[in-house]
Amino acid sequence: MASSLLISIFLLLSQFIFSLSSPLPTETILDAAEILSDTGYISMSLTLELVSDTLLPNSHSLTVFAPANPAFTHSGQPSLPLLQFHFSLLPLPLETLKSLPYGTEIPTMYAGRSLTVTSSPSDDRVSLNNVEITESPIFDDGLLIIYGIDEFFDLDFEVRNPLDSNLGCGLSTPNPFGEASGVLRSVGYSVMAQFLDLQMLETKKSTMMTVFAPTDQVMLNSLSNYSKYSSMFLRHVVPCRLLWTDLVKFNDGTALPTYLDGFTINITRSGGILMLNRVPVYFPNMYLSDLLVVHGLRQTLAVSEGMQETAGASDEFRSSNEGNVPVNYEF
Repeated sequence: MASSLLISIFLLLSQFIFSLSSPLPTETILDAAEILSDTGYISMSLTLELVSDTLLPNSHSLTVFAPANPAFTHSGQPSLPLLQFHFSLLPLPLETLKSLPYGTEIPTMYAGRSLTVTSSPSDDRVSLNNVEITESPIFDDGLLIIYGIDEFFDLDFEVRNPLDSNLGCGLSTPNPFGEASGVLRSVGYSVMAQFLDLQMLETKKSTMMTVFAPTDQVMLNSLSNYSKYSSMFLRHVVPCRLLWTDLVKFNDGTALPTYLDGFTINITRSGGILMLNRVPVYFPNMYLSDLLVVHGLRQTLAVSEGMQETAGASDEFRSSNEGNVPVNYEF
């Protein structure tokens, strides 16, 4: 999970970086459409030309997964959401795709929906949503990359947990926190939403959490060191469900253990305002469900120098909170 998490956040940040570059030239898109036509992907070639002025005018980089002609014959012209599901604003060379572990999510132009890697680096072929892509790109100029696929991706695809397959259970594992991720993205917390998506791929559905989510701007300013991505998420997550009404009941000096070993969130008050490691809560109860609470912050919760950054909440905290009862820990 950690490897998948780090790589997928790298993809998200790459998307942000490439958004600062110049848009793809129209000539590049037209050249790609011509090559698609010449290699037998006529329907997708025509589709790419049709959407180039409306769907792609501000695209700075792009990876396209092009269904073959029989897919169009069988399904007809795709809807706009289905078409967007086959476009990613990230340039994804084959070497990158081959290196991604099972379960890594690739953001698409269909808002809030991602493709899921269903192959592993040891496999001969790369598959997304259980659909294999061509062994090499049809077109690749570094910023626009196009792969062929035999069929359209399924919008309702749900990632399958490899552990379930090994046990012969045959159970799919949908992300129960997708709604929360959508809410976060809609109000400017996309980076933490991506962290949450990937964390949930390996988390049991019964796990309760409280997430303290910094805004995109402060997250992107803070994520300068690739090796620190995982700890950034883990130190903002408490392994129990704490509403705002629970937080305000805690006494000053209460320390909440997090999923980052050795890191606690200390509750204090300043002028009557509740503070978490001297950071005020900006958006209490941004999202609520039976399993999850998200509170918005405008700053990150900093790690002290020399602190060991390893994952895992304390056993004492886990066992004490199995019943979702907030406990006043004062160390």
